[in-house]
Amino acid sequence: MSTGDLKPLLDRARQYDPGALAEIYDQYAPKIYNYIYYRVGDARLAEDLTASVFLNVLEAIQSNRAWRTSFSGWLYRIAHNVVVDQFRRRGKLRELPLDERLVSMEEDPYKNAELSLEVDSLKRAIRGLTSDQAEVIILKFIEDLTNAEVARIMGKTEGAIKSLQYRALASLRKKLKSEEKCVADKRH
Repeated sequence: MSTGDLKPLLDRARQYDPGALAEIYDQYAPKIYNYIYYRVGDARLAEDLTASVFLNVLEAIQSNRAWRTSFSGWLYRIAHNVVVDQFRRRGKLRELPLDERLVSMEEDPYKNAELSLEVDSLKRAIRGLTSDQAEVIILKFIEDLTNAEVARIMGKTEGAIKSLQYRALASLRKKLKSEEKCVADKRH
């Protein structure tokens, strides 16, 4: 849904309409939670930080510091800032756990195990990227945002995002191939 399509809802939110605020929360909270979860790797912490994002949204609306153009971009920017603040407060966060939601619900336990290993491998590789590279991969391929949206969220140009994405994918590919080789060597 574009900001233009959201305009009536956003106008109601600016007037502190509880129904509009609830509708915005219902529509965006799962996406913001997923974004934060992939950054911090802890479900409870992701829930707390998601709540913080929406508290920041309410405060921004009350103080008239709300979005100017892209509402969803503004939300992700707030989420990014909340995550950065969390990193600063606690230092580096621990390793991401294997996300059971990503594991296929297939009946075949061998396929489930293989998929679990692939997901775990991908997460390890993403953790090996720089913070900006990991963020662009998450926003682009997990959250399925456009380059323009990612650029607004990260405060960069679209060209910078394309370059960052290219370097992130090259680095990710290299890390995954290296891990594949290590696994193959262990089998022999």
